[in-house]
Amino acid sequence: MEDGFRLQDSKITIVGLGLMGGSLALALRGKCAALFGIDADRATLELALERSIVDRAEADPAGLLPQSDVVVLATPVQAILNYIRLLPSVTQTPCIVLDLGSTKKEIVRAMSALPENFDPIGGHPICGREKLGLEHADGRLFESAAFVLTPLQRTTLRARQAAEQIVSAIDATSIEMDAEGHDQALASTSHLPFLISSALALSIPSEYFVFAGTGFRSTSRLAGTPAHMMLGVLQTNRENILG
Repeated sequence: MEDGFRLQDSKITIVGLGLMGGSLALALRGKCAALFGIDADRATLELALERSIVDRAEADPAGLLPQSDVVVLATPVQAILNYIRLLPSVTQTPCIVLDLGSTKKEIVRAMSALPENFDPIGGHPICGREKLGLEHADGRLFESAAFVLTPLQRTTLRARQAAEQIVSAIDATSIEMDAEGHDQALASTSHLPFLISSALALSIPSEYFVFAGTGFRSTSRLAGTPAHMMLGVLQTNRENILG
């Protein structure tokens, strides 16, 4: 791959057009050469095209990934890990791979095994909402948010430039740290709070809900995050959360 990266000249494919991937697409519209979306849900693909969130949207990655300069993995953590394993069978074209997963250690480990045509770098924007799905996407979601980058030993300067330019384009602020340090920090600031919030919500008998005011609603808010989103996070950061 040539040295130097220019976002405005690059074709970017976002895998997973939910809240995070859809918001990233909205934030990047008009700032790159082409924007593609991949999602398994047909209704999501139709909505993405109907609202012109991406230039092309397909369920099969084989048609879009070989054209891509950057592939952003914006699915839940376990799906990111599965997709990393799938990438070599889908494209042999050189490309940068960035993920948005909420844990980093296992993702970075999986990225390190990718063939040489892939130039990987880990990432995690520290923002989000409990209501998921493309219909809740917001191009301003990342504004003023911290965006952690976890480069691998093999990560090139070009991949770092790509990640930094994407972070800058969406008005976030990059923080570089190692994957283990990231997971230790997020266990305290994100993953444990989700468990505490869920425990609180599940501890209240349904007949008491009429007495739940703003205090209960604010402290139980994180429990509204769908379990399928958090299961992979908890599984891949179990040791730090228990600690």
